Amino acid sequence: MSGEGETPQAIRKLAPGKLVIASHNAGKVREIRALLGPYGIEPVSAADLDLPEPEETGTTFVANAELKAMQAADLSGLPALADDSGLCVDALGGEPGIFSARWAGPDKDFGLAMRLVEERLTAIDDAPRDAHFVCALALAWPDGHVEWFEGRVDGTLVWPPRGEHGFGYDPMFLPEGEPLTFGEMAPEAKTPLTHRAAAFRQLVAAVL
Repeated sequence: MSGEGETPQAIRKLAPGKLVIASHNAGKVREIRALLGPYGIEPVSAADLDLPEPEETGTTFVANAELKAMQAADLSGLPALADDSGLCVDALGGEPGIFSARWAGPDKDFGLAMRLVEERLTAIDDAPRDAHFVCALALAWPDGHVEWFEGRVDGTLVWPPRGEHGFGYDPMFLPEGEPLTFGEMAPEAKTPLTHRAAAFRQLVAAVL
């Protein structure tokens, strides 16, 4: 298992063939398909297989990713890859963090979630707007073996949100050194810069 900044030491390689993407988030599935495209992997989403979404009871991104990957691998009999990711705002003590999706409510309204972040920030005098996205990837096999990888991208938060691309908190996140928010970037421009891509580079080096 590997984390950001470590040399990946994978115990097991991933063979070409079908891989379950243990997510019901269409945006995440699209990004993961694009990242896996060159490696002979045939991604199939948990939604396509009618797999249930487990309750995310972990207290870290890695724990939740492992939970999702292990359930999908167990139920499908195939290797499964899960992502748990979120926005961590420094002035809010790292919130929403692992609860990033829950801030959007049952209707997955990320316009609401972004407004909540902004309201919390403006309630703090002179709050810095530094934030980062974290992505933990867990790759599980049906026999219970798991590898994990974690990536991060730093930036600042803008208001009002900008751009119609991306998903989640992308329209309010301005990555470090870039003039456009993730929401303003076309997918092919955004994908290599993301926390997900950072985690994927480690996964690719280790298991493919």
